[in-house]
Amino acid sequence: MKLIWKEKKVILSVFFLLSFFIMLDSTVCSQSDTVIPYKFYSKKIVIYSDFGFNSAPFSMNYQFPNGVDKIKYRNNYKNLFGIGCSYKWFSLRLSFAIGQNARPIDKYGKTNYGTLGFNFTHKNTYWDFEFRNVAGYSIKNAYKWNDSLSVGHPNDIRSKTNSFAFSVNAWYFKNPYFKMQAVLGKTGHFLGEVKTWYFKSTLNLYGVANGYNSLIPNEMIDKNNSKTSSTGYGALDFGVIPGYAYGNRKNNWQVSGLLGLGPVIQVKTYNVSGIARTFLGLAPRYDVRFVAGYSKPSYFIFLVTDIDNKSIRFNNLVFRQSFYSLNIVGGIRLNSKKDRKEKGLK
Repeated sequence: MKLIWKEKKVILSVFFLLSFFIMLDSTVCSQSDTVIPYKFYSKKIVIYSDFGFNSAPFSMNYQFPNGVDKIKYRNNYKNLFGIGCSYKWFSLRLSFAIGQNARPIDKYGKTNYGTLGFNFTHKNTYWDFEFRNVAGYSIKNAYKWNDSLSVGHPNDIRSKTNSFAFSVNAWYFKNPYFKMQAVLGKTGHFLGEVKTWYFKSTLNLYGVANGYNSLIPNEMIDKNNSKTSSTGYGALDFGVIPGYAYGNRKNNWQVSGLLGLGPVIQVKTYNVSGIARTFLGLAPRYDVRFVAGYSKPSYFIFLVTDIDNKSIRFNNLVFRQSFYSLNIVGGIRLNSKKDRKEKGLK
């Protein structure tokens, strides 16, 4: 399946930008072996908590009837609270939703979230495994084509609409001094400026469905295109994405980020009348993560955000989804009994 020209231009532009960064930064891995620009606290007991929210909106793009070219599906926000600890190689984090959905239930319905994941570091690579499930969506401003709705109740609540995503990602950093533990800021931080280019290998299985009913509203189904009456869409994609990473800490203030973009090979499918149809193509994927905050040996607080995009194209019918999160993470680093003994502390 061919990419549209706009997507080709985006991929080519980012490739040229990354090439420029790499050529400009010819000393990216030239730090002296005697100077290690990061500090780990593996002997300390790290206790932390985080507070924020996750969201996973998606849209269906097509030349629908009534002059509509995009149908927007929105989940209802819920605040998430997490608590975790780490010591040496061991790390554990529990997260759960607190309070009610942030948006009015009569307009956006209820949304339930489920997440499960773990990560680890091996040499110059950082591995991340994650499963996410979001149940309950509403179609924004569906009153424009659905006569049973009104301006006062404009959205079509779809309690059976469900999206999921399972991903396995591994980042390889060319610069051995760039450490993801320092980026995340819990068990360590940078001591100065560190930068590198990287490759992210990625494997993703994801999709969206609406039970036994079509995902797209009946009023918007094109009788000449069976894809628009599908109960769900899904894809498996894999590839290697190049990117550029940067980290710096000054006067205990730290900022770091990762930016990458590239194409992946995609096996995509849709289901109509119980029959699945599968195609092979390409899809653009990007890698965006930003972390900023304040860190001292005994405590830290960071603002953490990341964006994960998903997309599936069936000619003129396009599914696009963004998983994104915004969290405040804060914690303390306590001296373990062994650490206190080595430092001569009581």
